[in-house]
Amino acid sequence: MNRTTLSLIAGTVALAAITGFASLSEPDASGTDTAEAAAVLPVERSGLLCPAPSASDLAETTYTSFTPVTKGAGSDGSAQLQAAPRESTDTPDADGSDTDKADTDKADTDKADTDKADDDKKTAAKPVLAPKAPGTPVTGETSGADGPALVGTAEGGFAPGWTVQQTTQVTAGNGRGLLGVTCTAPDTEFWFPGVSTAADRTDYVHLTNPDDSAAVADIELYGKDGAVATTVGEGLTIPAHSTEPILLSTLTGEKQDDLTVHVNVRSGRVGAAVQALDDKLGGDWLAASTDPAGTLVVPGIPKDATAVRLVVFAPGDTDADLKVQLAAPTGLITPAGQETLHVKGGMTTAVDLGDVTRGEAGSLVLTPTDGSAPVVAAVRVVRGKGDKQESAFIPATAQVGARASVAGNGAKDTTLSLTAPTGTAKVKVTASAGTGGGTAASQTYTIKQGTTQDVRLPVPAGLKGTYALTVENLTAGTLVYASRTLTATDGGIPGFTVQTLPDDRGTVAVPEADEDLRVLQK
Repeated sequence: MNRTTLSLIAGTVALAAITGFASLSEPDASGTDTAEAAAVLPVERSGLLCPAPSASDLAETTYTSFTPVTKGAGSDGSAQLQAAPRESTDTPDADGSDTDKADTDKADTDKADTDKADDDKKTAAKPVLAPKAPGTPVTGETSGADGPALVGTAEGGFAPGWTVQQTTQVTAGNGRGLLGVTCTAPDTEFWFPGVSTAADRTDYVHLTNPDDSAAVADIELYGKDGAVATTVGEGLTIPAHSTEPILLSTLTGEKQDDLTVHVNVRSGRVGAAVQALDDKLGGDWLAASTDPAGTLVVPGIPKDATAVRLVVFAPGDTDADLKVQLAAPTGLITPAGQETLHVKGGMTTAVDLGDVTRGEAGSLVLTPTDGSAPVVAAVRVVRGKGDKQESAFIPATAQVGARASVAGNGAKDTTLSLTAPTGTAKVKVTASAGTGGGTAASQTYTIKQGTTQDVRLPVPAGLKGTYALTVENLTAGTLVYASRTLTATDGGIPGFTVQTLPDDRGTVAVPEADEDLRVLQK
């Protein structure tokens, strides 16, 4: 978003373009700056990317879009999600030729490609999902293995805090269970601790390019001994307005249970998410960890978790020594035998915490024991027993900040976890109207310092369909973290998925600026 109140003559614009120099109002002679404080205004444009939901013919996927009502946002605008074509994953021969296509078939192939391109244009011209108004969620559905990745744009009053939830139910096969992901904004760097190339895992990193030009990205893998040699992980091209699912086991011959993926975009921007599918423990999406930091919070581990595995990676050469604590309903506690964790620089470390929550709500809090070194982290959570187990992932996340929202909640299948590791906080939770009707409802909660609470949610009166939750931190200077768990039991298997709620970045500080033609004299 670009806002400016500068109104300069053409020569000034030209000079600024050449020199890269700009000026706000100059302090007066007394040294007091006369410019007003920055105004906090709603953003005017947002972009989101949803990965292709599943390769299973048994998949049923629901998309839910929601924009919270934002004070000061315009009454006009729109939001829509459109399909992004999936690029071919055919691998050429060593000499660059493709033996799957004979020269005699070239004419027919070219015609088929042209027809397919025309079909893609027709498909892209019709939005998969188009919300009608802020404050009310809207849903769309797709089924089978042909669900595309989606590229979304919101403008005007639909942009501030726009969120889209993608939830997929797979009833059988590899990765069966409930898979969920919050569609992400495009970026240039992502960290995914917790992936695997083991024989019982099928992990894909999905890269989606929303822009008009190709993006180029590197995929790096880091294991228990450091960087893992890869064959084709560098210089991957993601064409404009398309998506690339990349099977991680094709990048290396090493089989490791606990790896960290680093996606570094050389040019352009992409959205990235990892789909982790297990032969026995179901599957889910692994969202990117928050940026490397000395202190991390992994909120909302389900209270009935039967196994929790923490995976931590320290970028660079500096080792990290971390204190591991669980923020429970009664306060911070230290898991027996897992008081601290040493993470070597450039290496991935994993530790089993077992049933650490012991039937109560809990969040992991990682803090440095001595000097702070940046790390990224995620946990893999297992629910159920025996052959009726299901797994999901929770990455370390950023704080709620002023506001965060999550869509796709049902009346009986949703748990919201709130934690305040450093101070007592008041948190307002608003349940929107439903996709099929209902009246919004709100409630305020007090979260004591060092605790996690699974709060009893306000349910919209006359609810029909699913609804969105908006979380607002009412206590300035106090950190609040949140996550939402969806559950769906099928055939006795406790399917579930967890999404974190970082700040929605629905507003931005815009400094007050004045004309100052004296810049031309300097």
